[in-house]
Amino acid sequence: MILFGKAQGQLKAGDKVPSFQLQDQHGQTFDINTVLGKQPLIIYFYPKDETSGCTKEACSFRDSYEDFTSLGAKVIGISGDDVASHKSFAEHHRLPFTLLADKGNKVRKQFGVPKTMFIPGRVTYVVDQQGVITYVFNNLTDGPKHVSEALAALKKVQH
Repeated sequence: MILFGKAQGQLKAGDKVPSFQLQDQHGQTFDINTVLGKQPLIIYFYPKDETSGCTKEACSFRDSYEDFTSLGAKVIGISGDDVASHKSFAEHHRLPFTLLADKGNKVRKQFGVPKTMFIPGRVTYVVDQQGVITYVFNNLTDGPKHVSEALAALKKVQH
């Protein structure tokens, strides 16, 4: 049995965001192609809803949400949790952004997000208006740092 699955090489700055569709926390199909090329994106992969590190990260994105939207960016969180878990997580913490249910971790594998032991990785991608990744931040332990790093990278892209 393969425990890790063969992820494609991790996407890096300069790569295009792959096409994908996933269910959001409201059970609606979200198609990345509807937003690619229209606005900058912050796409962050996190291990699991309602765990301490992931909750801190999500709440940091929530607390800085207006900073991202004022720069025209859409924030998208992705984990392997299901729609019901995302809905509960978003309501519990008043998360104003899109959470996508990546059951089977297909999109995680498309992005090549690494695993640490059995824990899905925590990686944030900053994507410009053309759908090109401009910055990647990979840090499993410091969720809130993903927010400050993404915001700084987004500001650089804007200027």
